Amino acid sequence: MKRDMDLVRDILLFVESQDINSGNNERIVIPNHSLAEIANHVKLMEDYGLIADCDYDMSYNTSVGTITWEGYDYLDKVRDATLWGKTKSAIKKNGLPLMFETIKTISTAFITAAAEG
Repeated sequence: MKRDMDLVRDILLFVESQDINSGNNERIVIPNHSLAEIANHVKLMEDYGLIADCDYDMSYNTSVGTITWEGYDYLDKVRDATLWGKTKSAIKKNGLPLMFETIKTISTAFITAAAEG
């Protein structure tokens, strides 16, 4: 199974939309992705430190308790769909690897350019 950075973004957006104060972490369901694929990515994201307090069961039902500070920093760089599209296009155009550090660097450059006008 390949790492899917669109799925990573979708999982972060899903978790952010949950009411974490309710104590009921919803099972993550992302259209066009299997429960096994979601569970695998949640594990990768937990290992990387983007999310915490994850729960798994034998049928790949997966929930996430919280997004970490690092996770929110990353999400803030990829949240906007237009910026996310520009970032992926720039990475692909330049033949760069689609990985966290590259995404953060390119999206930061776009954010800085927008802030400077």
